Amino acid sequence: QVQLVESGGGLVQAGGSLRLSCAASGRTFSNNDMGWFRQAPGNEREFVATIDKSGSSTYYADSVEGRFTVSRDNAKNTLYLQMNNLKPEDTAVYYCAGTLRPYPSAADYYIGGNYHYWGQGTQVTVSS
Repeated sequence: QVQLVESGGGLVQAGGSLRLSCAASGRTFSNNDMGWFRQAPGNEREFVATIDKSGSSTYYADSVEGRFTVSRDNAKNTLYLQMNNLKPEDTAVYYCAGTLRPYPSAADYYIGGNYHYWGQGTQVTVSS
């Protein structure tokens, strides 16, 4: 079973940057597509970004396109989310997640229920 541990969250001013990391245990990380989600207080969990197992294909939510970059280092079993030009509306708990099977459509990766294992989350707070 793969376990995920996020880190890198914190408090930052609007316009600032943070890089989140998600360290995976287990030998299946490099075989799994991965994603980032976030949940703000009172809101439903929402998709942020996804990356395929090789790191060659990525997709983003419209709200973060051009500001966030998802990447991975399979040799280090680590997933990253570089967040630039942060806005107060980016404030949320950020979760990394992994799937145990591939899906035929990019839209399938936007659905949290299609991921099979999750980290505990890391808080990101952006002040105005």
